[in-house]
Amino acid sequence: MFRTPALILVAALALAGCVGQQPQLAADGRPLPKLYEIRKGDEGRVTYSLIDSVNALRSAANAQPLAPNPLLTAAAATHSRDMAVQNRPWHFGSDGSSPIERVRRTGYQGRMLGENISETYENEVETLSAWMGSPDTRSVILDPLARDIGFSWYQEPGGKIWWTLVTGG
Repeated sequence: MFRTPALILVAALALAGCVGQQPQLAADGRPLPKLYEIRKGDEGRVTYSLIDSVNALRSAANAQPLAPNPLLTAAAATHSRDMAVQNRPWHFGSDGSSPIERVRRTGYQGRMLGENISETYENEVETLSAWMGSPDTRSVILDPLARDIGFSWYQEPGGKIWWTLVTGG
């Protein structure tokens, strides 16, 4: 006698749980991207997730691992923030600087070899995967002359992330 109301209640609760899992939609009806939020304290995890992944890919390609370099990271951080200010992913700074100039400004003594950039809502591993999918950006990651890596990002309040990876040797 009480089974039917109990089953209806269980079914209603199950369906109510599904409602919260619906993707949010933009005004034009397209689903909004899933937000990947980088919180305070996540910096080390995100950085080493990317660098460890890069080094695993390099190992598979018989290339030596890259060492994190604070000067290259400073150049990457400056450019990530500047791309957000310009609201466009490109390799030139708002002051007209090239990647080589930005690396030189940090005092890095080696040669700047490559720069990968991205504007996305994806995490660092998904961004690395996209870079590996393109011959130009893959060659920066697997460059056999590279010895050092700098990696940084800037996340806007709305969630968009501007990623920059710089290699040197």
